[in-house]
Amino acid sequence: MSREVLALGQVRIHSGGATQEEAMKEAADILEAAGAVTGAYFDAMQQREQTVSTYMGNELAIPHGTNETKDMILDSALSMVRYDGGVDWGGEPVTFVVGIAGKGDEHLEILSRIAILFSEDDDVARLKAAPTAEALYGLLATVNES
Repeated sequence: MSREVLALGQVRIHSGGATQEEAMKEAADILEAAGAVTGAYFDAMQQREQTVSTYMGNELAIPHGTNETKDMILDSALSMVRYDGGVDWGGEPVTFVVGIAGKGDEHLEILSRIAILFSEDDDVARLKAAPTAEALYGLLATVNES
């Protein structure tokens, strides 16, 4: 991947919470604003969620479209939103919602980088403690390394 999949403008922190649908919509909107997906991608995310939950453990959910909706993906990109008030993700407590759009097979590589970032409790604690979107972005910079 030659360009950054995560730009500072795609990282947000909310002091409050959100519903699962609101969080998914924000993830899709950020990806669309980044030029990575078409407006139909939110529907694709909802389809995927009905089939299988994208809750990953460690307060992380990674909503993304289904394999059938690859034509809605224009480029690879990520969005990262931290909800300090939490999101009820199908009964699971979520703080971090990472929207993902992967061109071709790039989503697998991006997913593995995200999984590594969230694999240790200490790492999750650091991500939760980041005071600003800039600080959070700094901790996430490894997702852009090629």
